[in-house]
Amino acid sequence: MSPRPPRSPELPRPTDAELDILTVLWRLGPATVRDVHDQLERGADAHTGYTTTLKLLQIMHAKGLVQRDDSQRAHVYRTTLSKQLTQERLLGDLSRRAFDDSPALLALQALGSTKRARPEELAQIKALLERLEKNER
Repeated sequence: MSPRPPRSPELPRPTDAELDILTVLWRLGPATVRDVHDQLERGADAHTGYTTTLKLLQIMHAKGLVQRDDSQRAHVYRTTLSKQLTQERLLGDLSRRAFDDSPALLALQALGSTKRARPEELAQIKALLERLEKNER
């Protein structure tokens, strides 16, 4: 087994609840606790209290997952990292921990799982593979 590359200092992995909040912030942009809470309440698993949303945002701020503008009475939160960069970091971590640092094994497992990719997703995957193959020549 090849040695793992050294890890760069990274933000902590967000929990599932923190990912829910990040998803809201990626969709809305900078938002108050009330804005985030209202969006979470519209979800299928709407059972989070306002104070829980506030506490999670405070924890996320302490962890560096979000930034807070407290220049106004209602604090405004925004994500520290883009959705794409967060996904890349999560996938990289998953690849290192569960797939022997092999993106190919991770992709094969994801594509071979019981949930089938939609035709448009398969077309995107084919296009990506063609670009990657073309760049290797």
